[in-house]
Amino acid sequence: MRAAVRGAIVAMLVVAALTGCTPSDTRAPAPTPAVSTPSRTPTPTPQPDPAEAAVESMTTAEQAASVIMGHVPTTEPAALRDYMASGPGGAPLGGFILMGANITGDAAQVRSVTAALTRDAELPPLIAIDQEGGVVSRLGWDDLPAGRALQSSAAPETRAAFTERAALVAGTGATVNFGIVADVPADASSFIASRALGADPEAAADRVRAAVQGEKGVVLSTLKHFPGHGAAPGDSHHAIPSTPMSLEQWRAADARPFIAGIEAGAELLMFGHLAYTAVDAAPASLSPRWHEIAREELGFEGVLITDDLGMLSSSGVAAYRDPAANAVAAIAAGNDMVLMIAGSTPDTAQAMAMAIAQAVDDGRLPAARLADAAERVLRLRMQLGADAADGPPAQ
Repeated sequence: MRAAVRGAIVAMLVVAALTGCTPSDTRAPAPTPAVSTPSRTPTPTPQPDPAEAAVESMTTAEQAASVIMGHVPTTEPAALRDYMASGPGGAPLGGFILMGANITGDAAQVRSVTAALTRDAELPPLIAIDQEGGVVSRLGWDDLPAGRALQSSAAPETRAAFTERAALVAGTGATVNFGIVADVPADASSFIASRALGADPEAAADRVRAAVQGEKGVVLSTLKHFPGHGAAPGDSHHAIPSTPMSLEQWRAADARPFIAGIEAGAELLMFGHLAYTAVDAAPASLSPRWHEIAREELGFEGVLITDDLGMLSSSGVAAYRDPAANAVAAIAAGNDMVLMIAGSTPDTAQAMAMAIAQAVDDGRLPAARLADAAERVLRLRMQLGADAADGPPAQ
């Protein structure tokens, strides 16, 4: 009997060991403590770059037309509209530069021209003007100090002059001013001396910075003529001025106003047809090395644009006689936009765009290089459209 009871007790103990409780323990098992899980912020879905997406949807010919800024000497709205659609198959050009023939009256008259140039208010073209003031002035009502008149003034006076000048430019409907001369003249007899904002690198840098600050938020600022016309004697409208200045000498002197303007936020950098032969025998406008310096050394992220390619065509150098070939070489070198004034016609604009597109098709121009150029230009145009939709800046 005892053996049977003992056997039963042993059996019960075995069951208790297996179940985790004794026969007399009828309590419910303790609840498992809740484990605290740290909350996680959902990773936001990357938003596509609107400019990149838009360029991806464009044909090569449309991309090529979008990097051309040209000119026709008329005030006729229909002719202006037709010109802006003179790319291959009617592809729209990316920009237009106002010259004297487009300006025959007051600001209201110029606004009628800029209105005709703008097919889509949400994606307006870059409409530029050379409004330095003084020697180079397209707006007859700009009597503000400029160039040599500002060289002996304090930087705040330069800023004030360019604040007012920017308002005059914006009042015409133009959105880009090719008005800030960042060149350092070698001496008072230099071709560029009367237009420069300073007679030495430090003074020029101070005033270039002030000029960009003055234009900020009103028009897009352009620094010219990179890498500097002052060191290269002669007039680039008729020849290709050259200088043996080394890169080290340039960094210590002529680079400084451009650096100041870039740091102040200038949106465009214009490349001159100037040969710094110790750096590259080619004019800077067609030099991959100078574009590399602008991007990688100076950190410029905006739009790189050539000076008038018509100047190259009339330089007397046979290799630069064809503006379409020059346009291809300029984009390949790193420019995002090519400017054509002298000799510009609807046929010229179409030929340039077709040459750029053909260069992509046959492998002479990387498709990625053209797409990058088109994106930079389109991004600025989108910015202008968005700014216009938001209304004029508060005064």
